[in-house]
Amino acid sequence: MENNKFNVAIVGLGFGAEFIPIYQRHPYANMYAICQRNMEKLNEVGDAFGIEKRYSDYNDLLNDPNVDIIHINTPIQSHAEQSIAALRAGKHVACTVPMATTVEECRQIVEAVKETGLTYMMMETVVYSREFLFVKEMYEKGEMGKLQFLRASHQQEMAGWPGYWEGLPPMHYATHCVGPVVALAKADAEHVSCYGSGRIDENLISKYGSPFAIESCHIKFKDSDLAAEVTRSLFNTARQYRESFDVYGSKKSFEWTLVEHEESVIHTGETPEKVKIPDYAHLLPEEIQSFTTGGVYDADSKQHLSFIQGSGHGGSHPHLVNEFLSALHDKREPFPNARQSANITCVGILAHESAMQGGKQLFLPEFTLSNT
Repeated sequence: MENNKFNVAIVGLGFGAEFIPIYQRHPYANMYAICQRNMEKLNEVGDAFGIEKRYSDYNDLLNDPNVDIIHINTPIQSHAEQSIAALRAGKHVACTVPMATTVEECRQIVEAVKETGLTYMMMETVVYSREFLFVKEMYEKGEMGKLQFLRASHQQEMAGWPGYWEGLPPMHYATHCVGPVVALAKADAEHVSCYGSGRIDENLISKYGSPFAIESCHIKFKDSDLAAEVTRSLFNTARQYRESFDVYGSKKSFEWTLVEHEESVIHTGETPEKVKIPDYAHLLPEEIQSFTTGGVYDADSKQHLSFIQGSGHGGSHPHLVNEFLSALHDKREPFPNARQSANITCVGILAHESAMQGGKQLFLPEFTLSNT
C-alpha cells in the first residue's frame, strides 16, 4: 500500500480494461500494474492508460511484493486457479464471474480465504446494477411489503464466442440471474431442482456433454418461506439478450422490461405503471460517478460488448470497484464475500447436475451456508 492507497493489478485486458480508469480515479486505489499474455495487447493497453508496470507472466506478477490487490478478468476456466494462487501469494482478490467451475474449486477458495485472512469478492455485476439498486431501495423502504417470489433470467446467444464457451451448460454461467435473487432475499440458497429443455446443435454437445438449450431452476432459501426461479440459455434459442429479474411483493411488484431499452413495470394491485430506472451514481465517490453511464472508450466502434449489450451491466462497474475498495479500507466483508460467492456459483453448478439427473433435488454444501 502506498499513501493509504491499495496497489491494484488487473489480469486480463479485454473486459478488464474497462476497470482501469475507475481504479485510476478512485481515492483508495493506485492502478499499479496490468498483466496479459499477449505482449501486443499488453503494451497497447499500457500505453493507452499510462501504466508502466506490465507483466506477461502471471507468476511474475504474484511475486511482486508491491501488489495488494489482483483483479482477475481472464477466461472462466482460469478463475479458481488464479484466485487461489493470488490468495496464497498474499494478495486480496476481486474476480469476475463465475467464482469457479466446480464445487470443489469453490471450497478451495473459501478455505484459502479463511486460512490467509485475505479478502475475496466475486464481481457480480447485476447486484450493483441500477435496476437492482432501485428495487433494493424500494424493498428496504418497505414499499414492496413481504417478498413472495423472485424470478430471474439470463438469455444470450453465445455463437461465435471463444471456443471454451461452445456448448457450455447454461447454468455453469448463472451468477447474473442467481446473484440478484440471493442478494434481494438476503438469504442463502439451500437446495435446487432444475430441468433441462430442448436440445442444442449436436456439434456443441460433445465438449461438455450438455444437451439442453434451456435450463430452468427452482431455488429454496435457507430459513425462509421464499423461493425463486432462474432460467438460462446460451445456444439455439431465439431471444434478444436479456439479464433480468422480477420481484413479487405483497404491496408492490417489479417486472423487468421484456425488450431492452424499454421501461420496466411496477404493479400495485391491478394498476401497472411503467417506470424509468434512475441512475445511482450519487452513491459513489465523485471521482468515479461518470462511469455508471459511460465506458472507457469514446468511439462507439470501440465500446466493449458490455456496453453494446446490457447498457454497461447496468452501470455496475464503478459500484463493484467501490464496494471492494471500501470493504478493504473499512476492514469489513464485501458483498458478495467468498462464502456468498460460493453459494451463488454453486447454485448454477448443482442446477446443471440436477438437470442431468432429471430434476433431482440437490443441497448446497455446508461451506456455502451461513452459520447464523
